[in-house]
Amino acid sequence: MVFSSIEFLFVFLPVVLLLYFNPLTRSRTYRNVVLLAASLFFYAWGEPVFVFLMILSIIMTWLVGVKMDAAASNRKKPWLTLGIGLHVLLLVVFKYLTFLWQQLGLLLHMDTGAIDIALPIGISFFTFQLMSYLFDVYYGKSAVQKNVFWLGLYVSLFPQLIAGPIVRYEQIADEILHRKETRSDFSAGMTRFIFGLAKKLLLANYMAQIADNTFLLSSLLPISVASAWLGAIAYALQIYFDFSGYSDMAIGLGRMFGFHFAENFHYPYVANSITDFWRRWHISLSSWFRDYVYIPLGGNRVSRRRQLFNIFVVWALTGIWHGANWTFVAWGLFYFVLLMAEKTFGFAKKLGIFSHLYVWLMVLLGWVLFRAESIGAALRYMGQMFGHVTAGFTDETFWTYLSSCKYVLPVALFFCLPVYPFVKRHLPAVAADLVTAVVLLAAAALSLLSVVGTTYNPFIYFNF
Repeated sequence: MVFSSIEFLFVFLPVVLLLYFNPLTRSRTYRNVVLLAASLFFYAWGEPVFVFLMILSIIMTWLVGVKMDAAASNRKKPWLTLGIGLHVLLLVVFKYLTFLWQQLGLLLHMDTGAIDIALPIGISFFTFQLMSYLFDVYYGKSAVQKNVFWLGLYVSLFPQLIAGPIVRYEQIADEILHRKETRSDFSAGMTRFIFGLAKKLLLANYMAQIADNTFLLSSLLPISVASAWLGAIAYALQIYFDFSGYSDMAIGLGRMFGFHFAENFHYPYVANSITDFWRRWHISLSSWFRDYVYIPLGGNRVSRRRQLFNIFVVWALTGIWHGANWTFVAWGLFYFVLLMAEKTFGFAKKLGIFSHLYVWLMVLLGWVLFRAESIGAALRYMGQMFGHVTAGFTDETFWTYLSSCKYVLPVALFFCLPVYPFVKRHLPAVAADLVTAVVLLAAAALSLLSVVGTTYNPFIYFNF
């Protein structure tokens, strides 16, 4: 079940809201049980088997947490190692074993036989949340949760279960039992949800069709330089509005139920360096690796060589986290090289206004690598972007797609830049509220028309 589906919008969410805000009781236990049951049903709708894997992971983590909390200070680390090791093992088996087995066969030049292990939806997100819980308890940032059901609520909470943001236990531990639902939070949450829904349905889905068709066409025959660039830009806009739209919906839904999740995006395409880009893109993931991998390895408080190694580990793991393909490993290491170059030479600061063009160019090349089926396919596509084996500078495909997105593309570019909040800040309060209301109503109406009239609703990060 996805947020942009008819089942979610017109059946699941209204029923959950009616049960949750039941006027007969405001008991926190009752409301938490409603959310827990709804969240497990939400996940089981798409994963009727793997929901039991998630429940097993929750119980296992709860037991390890309780044992670690009760152990003497010098006996806590083995429990942490056990808990983290079990979660890493689950990721390896369900996400990477098929790929590793294939690579072993290629390395040994023999048929190792085919294994095909299904990937549970959202496993990278809920395992990282469970690991963050163990880390937070170990480092004393949060008290151990002695109620397995409330730990289960933290992990399975349906607004953020499938594709993040990666909510850390310390961020919402107090709100599990002591949150307050207010009208202002509910209103703000619904507004955020509607804007996120519009990002997904009206912008991401449209850009996806151009990106998918262009990448497919480029794998079959040469395309023009302009078509290659348009396809790369379309994918950059697709993945931004797809993922940030989901995060907006998750944050909005959480707020409707009294939870306050941290922001996950902050206009990444206005960044003036790759370092700045990663402070703005998928913030919950980059901060997770910073706090639970980079800093424990020594961070920047070590020798230059060791710091280089620490950053390499973080970006190799960032690439691997996204999927079992060499393209993701190369994508992570691509950013490692860029960040090291910026840190060593500081050239991004010397480019002035052109630093934004540099970031756009590097990010677009990175997205080509991220989107491609293989490294070879990525290099071929990049070659077409720069005039190698192409159908000329422009072709009929380019003009057809450009004409089809002549209205949506400018709107997408407008909303990936902080123009709208800038305009709102400089308007009188009444005018700003009026503009917000008009945009919100238009977004809601067009989104509802879109969700009824289309079946193209894949969320990219469901694959991770």
